[in-house]
Amino acid sequence: MGLLHSAALLWILCTAAAEDSMPTRNIALHGRATQSTVYSGTTSAINAIDGNLDTDYSRGSCSWTTAEVSPWWRVDLLRPYKISQIAITNSGAWLDGAKLLVGNSLENNGNSNPICAEINSIPDGGTKTFQCNYMVGRYVNIFLEEKHNYLQVCEVEIFGVPESNECLCF
Repeated sequence: MGLLHSAALLWILCTAAAEDSMPTRNIALHGRATQSTVYSGTTSAINAIDGNLDTDYSRGSCSWTTAEVSPWWRVDLLRPYKISQIAITNSGAWLDGAKLLVGNSLENNGNSNPICAEINSIPDGGTKTFQCNYMVGRYVNIFLEEKHNYLQVCEVEIFGVPESNECLCF
């Protein structure tokens, strides 16, 4: 009876852990963000993962690079995740043509990772969600390859589950 009771308890704990890890929380909030350059002191990369959906960069709510060739923004999620979707909140047309990348490599600042989606347009002040179909990656990049432009991102929300589940479920 003790073994059966222990197995049932383990199954309950594993089921609860799996439900807690469903992609309903924004895993980007605990990441570390960086970008190719910083436009000003109030436009750092961390602004795009602060949970603030405000699209007014002058209030310190968006990240923004200087005008440069191939600007990029990246978040390190600190461990690999199976990423289901990424929601991006934008201000203006600064992301048109950008690639949304997911992977585990820092080659080329992470800009050589596989493509989840290409951002054709996001309405000014709007949010658009991109399906990544559980691509695995520790790094998520937004990359304007071979374009001379600014890169402005107001918020990046990433939803997924850890790549490896620590719990051995039956």
